[in-house]
Amino acid sequence: MISINDIENAHKSIADVIRKTPILTSRTLSSISGNHISLKAEHLQPIGAFKIRGATNMVKAVAEAGTRHVVTASSGNHGQAVAYIAGKLGLQATIVVPENAVSSKVAAIRGYGADIIPCGTTSTERLQKAEELTSGGKAEFIPPYDDPLVMAGQGTVGLEILDQIPDVDAIYVPVGGGGLISGIATAVKESKPGVKVIGVEPEQGNDTYLSNKRGEITAIERADTIADGLRASQPGDLTFPVIQKYVDDIVLVSDDEIRDALRFVLERMKQLIEPSAAVTVAAAMTNKASLQGKNVCCVLSGGNTALEQIGKLRGGV
Repeated sequence: MISINDIENAHKSIADVIRKTPILTSRTLSSISGNHISLKAEHLQPIGAFKIRGATNMVKAVAEAGTRHVVTASSGNHGQAVAYIAGKLGLQATIVVPENAVSSKVAAIRGYGADIIPCGTTSTERLQKAEELTSGGKAEFIPPYDDPLVMAGQGTVGLEILDQIPDVDAIYVPVGGGGLISGIATAVKESKPGVKVIGVEPEQGNDTYLSNKRGEITAIERADTIADGLRASQPGDLTFPVIQKYVDDIVLVSDDEIRDALRFVLERMKQLIEPSAAVTVAAAMTNKASLQGKNVCCVLSGGNTALEQIGKLRGGV
C-alpha cells in the first residue's frame, strides 16, 4: 500500500518535469449529465498522457541508484513516458509494445530515442517479455502500473484535483491495470474520504470490474475494445487491494458510448483525446454512477490518438 506521504513526495520529485494540467468545463456536458462536470486535462502533459507522472517518479529513483538502462512493457503511453524521461536523464530505454499498438504511439516512442520490441497483444505477454530482458540484472524494469513508485506518481493527479476543485464530490477515473485509480483513490480518500472515486472500464475490457465483483483478481482472455490503453488482462497485485479498499464503484461503458464521447469532446470542446480517456466522459454523459447535481471531475488520461482513429467515430466528423 502507498500513502498520502508517498504521493506528496512524488509530487515534489516530478515537479520539474510534469505540468499541473488545467481543469476544463463544458456547460453542455454538465446539462447532459445532470451534474456540474469538470475535466482534468492530462492529455496536455508533455507526452500527452498522465503516465509521465509515475514513470518520472520511478525512473528518477532508479537513476539515482545507478541504473543506466530501463525497460518497460506498454500499449504506448507508459512507453512514451519512460522513453521521454530516460532521454532527459541520459539513460538507455527499451520498450516492449503490443503488435497491434497505435501507430502514433509507437512513432512517438521511437522519436524519443528508445528501442522498440513488438510482442503479442496482451499485457501479460508484454510483461513476460520485459521481465526476460531484465532478468540478467543489467537493466531495471519500470512497471506500467504495479509498483509503489509508479502508483504514487499517478496519485499526484488526485492531489491536484483536490487543490483545483476543492468542492469536488466525485471523480471518474479510467481503469486499465489500476495504477492511476489506486494512486488517485489513495490521495483522495486519505485527504477527503467523502469524495467518491469511481472507476470506468470498457465493457469489453472489464477485468477490474469482474475482480471487484468477485472479491479476487480475475483475468480475462482478451480485451477487445477501442480503448487500447485499457486492454489489461487483469488488475495488478498491488493496485487491486487499493481499489478494494478505496474505490467506491466501477462502471462500464460500451465502445459506442466511447465513440460518442470522443466526438463530443472533439466537436464541442475542441480537444483531441484518446478512447481510453473518453471512457470517463462517456460515463458522465450517460450518468453511469447515478449522480445528480454533484460536482464531478472526469480524468482525461491522454490524447495520443492516431488520425485514422478519428475517422472511425460513428457518423464521421
